[in-house]
Amino acid sequence: MQQNYFLLGTLVTPLIGAIIALVFARSNRLQRSVGVLAGLIAWVFCTALLVQVHDSGVQTYALGNWQPPYGIVLVADTLGGLFAFMVTSIMIGGLLYTFHCHDQCMQYPAFVPLFLLMEVGLIGAMLTGDLFTLFVFMELMVLASVSLTAISDDQFGLEAALKYILISSMGTLFLLLGIGALYATFGTLNMAEIARTLLTGERPFLAPASAIMLLCAFLLKSAVFPFHFWQPDFHTTAPTPISAMLSSIVVKVGVYGILRLVTLLFIVEAPLLERWLSTLGIIGILFGSLGALRTYNAKRMLAYSTFAQIGFILVGIGWGQPLALIGAIVYAFNHAFIKSSLLMLMGVVASYTKTKTANFADIGGVGAKLPPMLGGLMLIGGLSLAGIPPLNGFISKLALIQGGVDRGDWVNLLIMVAAGILTVMYMVRAWQRIFQQKPLPSTVETKDKGDSLVAPFLLICVCLLLGTILAEPMVQLASETVRQLGDPLIYISAVNLPK
Repeated sequence: MQQNYFLLGTLVTPLIGAIIALVFARSNRLQRSVGVLAGLIAWVFCTALLVQVHDSGVQTYALGNWQPPYGIVLVADTLGGLFAFMVTSIMIGGLLYTFHCHDQCMQYPAFVPLFLLMEVGLIGAMLTGDLFTLFVFMELMVLASVSLTAISDDQFGLEAALKYILISSMGTLFLLLGIGALYATFGTLNMAEIARTLLTGERPFLAPASAIMLLCAFLLKSAVFPFHFWQPDFHTTAPTPISAMLSSIVVKVGVYGILRLVTLLFIVEAPLLERWLSTLGIIGILFGSLGALRTYNAKRMLAYSTFAQIGFILVGIGWGQPLALIGAIVYAFNHAFIKSSLLMLMGVVASYTKTKTANFADIGGVGAKLPPMLGGLMLIGGLSLAGIPPLNGFISKLALIQGGVDRGDWVNLLIMVAAGILTVMYMVRAWQRIFQQKPLPSTVETKDKGDSLVAPFLLICVCLLLGTILAEPMVQLASETVRQLGDPLIYISAVNLPK
């Protein structure tokens, strides 16, 4: 087995950064500098890893040189490498935002270390080849994000954190039950070994049950209906850089897990799982779009919007066709950049108000007192989320619609197009209420200085590039990912397991 040290570097760099940040606990600015530097180095490792995966195939690293299925192995195929690259890219934006964020919680010595530990959990979940370490990394991600929300300046931050950790405990229970069932059946938790056995042997009695339990765990992590009710409170009260990470990349851990279930571990059960995914995805699209249209808070609107966007991705996975899977992967990647930039921009709007509020009743017309560039960036982000060309949201929706046409599911396609129109309605209406209408008597007072626009500006620029110059490479990379997912033996043989 090859030992690709880029895999280890991608994972270890933010962990070392978290430890160094603790050493500099007395210097908050130095802590933030360490955080950005660690994020950049992890991104470089991840970029190099993705290039190697594209050029040379699946990359592996056996921890302690213990060969699978006995030891823990890190595995980067195109799916894992692409999602890890997405995570490290968005995390750089979040770390940059902390530099000029004026929230009091940013001054806590634990903030940057916890932020980097959340990145460790996210990257590890995308690159592990072992189900138990997947559980460990997911729990590290949850504990870090819960702690960061609990110390939020918002008075309801602790309440939201308690809600999340309660519902996350249910997901942990499902995950552990599924893992326990698989270990009792196969005597290993190495995903390649389990996949090899399920491909070549008879179906064990516990296989369908473990598939359902793992699916429930991943649906809960992605805040899919009916496991969604923790998300609006959590995203509304979390500090801006944290809410941007939660709504853009943390929910993608569940999407990643679902893709592994239906393309690697439980291929025989995949048709049943895909039917459930399509149904839940359509419900999420309708519920999220209508909820975003009627909510009272701009950040809450974006949280409800995430329900709908994850619903689009689930429908694409549920269709199961290669074109639909390409659309789902492109959608998941592009959504991360759109949603993180929008939440950061909304955080900038709130930072200019003396009460740090994002309630529409309080910020109606406040845009007249804010930098003009802020309104322009918000409009671009909103149109991208709605799928207006030539922005990257259009590429995402077009790829997904092509998959739906290939599948011939015209009813669900019609619902998705209608939901896209609703997205235009609530995003443009929010932009008009904040930046176009005149200040109201209820509009809150503003400050002369707010959070910096650097991070959201860079993310919006990436959105523009992904919708134009980088659109074709992105679709080609997603096509390569789907081709690799279509042959599980590529993943299995890369971990040096017999076919």
